[in-house]
Amino acid sequence: MSCPACALVSRPPRGADAGRCPRCDEPLAFRAANSIQRTWAFLIAAAICYVPANLLPVLTTTTPQGSESDTILQGVVLLWSPTGWPLSLIVLVASIMIPSAKILALAYLLLSVQRGWVANPGSRTRAYRIVELIGRWSMVDVFVDTFTAALVQLKPLMAVEPAPGLAFFAAVVVLTMLAVEAFDPRLIWDAIPAEERHA
Repeated sequence: MSCPACALVSRPPRGADAGRCPRCDEPLAFRAANSIQRTWAFLIAAAICYVPANLLPVLTTTTPQGSESDTILQGVVLLWSPTGWPLSLIVLVASIMIPSAKILALAYLLLSVQRGWVANPGSRTRAYRIVELIGRWSMVDVFVDTFTAALVQLKPLMAVEPAPGLAFFAAVVVLTMLAVEAFDPRLIWDAIPAEERHA
């Protein structure tokens, strides 16, 4: 069993409970407590926040001609040009495709565990690892938007301010990261017969 704090792998005595880590004294557990319930809670909250994150403007640009607020998708369309399409594509993938893919992938993993699916446990574990890896980079878009808002302050000529959609988008990123942390991937293998796990 792996310690959640220091990652030391240890084996508890046969028939004993999990006990504590011999290196850092962290309490050990064979499975994370209430993993499915906590993951669903974070995931549902993220799915709810995902709607206003895409419907509300994320940035408001103020110029002498007036103010203009743009949603994520409007930003993608505005950036699309012969020279700006790579940035437009990055925003599209990082802000729309990856968050929705993370929510769908975690929902799939949760349903597969709750329904006791035995097919492709290795593929599902890899899917979890990919979602976990991507989650570390999900804050890039929030960082770019807030950095832009802080940098572009050329008052009275031009100013960029964060809009309510950015807060919801940040909430989606944080909640999906918490959902990934709450999910215990060992649950994927619980439905597999012991002899097949060690085959």
